[in-house]
Amino acid sequence: MPRCDTSAMNLHLIEISKAVAPKAHAVLLLDQAGWHTTKNLAVPANITLLPLPPRCPELNPRENVRQFIRENWLSNRIFTSYDDILDHCCDAWNKLVDQPWRIMSIGLRDWALRF
Repeated sequence: MPRCDTSAMNLHLIEISKAVAPKAHAVLLLDQAGWHTTKNLAVPANITLLPLPPRCPELNPRENVRQFIRENWLSNRIFTSYDDILDHCCDAWNKLVDQPWRIMSIGLRDWALRF
């Protein structure tokens, strides 16, 4: 999606809803971005949104994934165009997806294993 906004989030929720098994219910953990918390979201009946507390990146492993991608494949670059940004981001994402062990290690929280 070219933008993070309510329209994009509504489309995302529709796709997630389609992937939920019949008679099942999904709980979607979200940060508190404006497009995640707006009253204008059309949340499907088989999804519950559960916002994370504000300013708690340690609860959101995606933040570490984002940081890893930036530090390893997207930093110290000058992008020439929007398409150049997309190409580099897609390339970085595909590199990471090819390394599932790395995704698991980036997202681990040692303190969470104690519970």
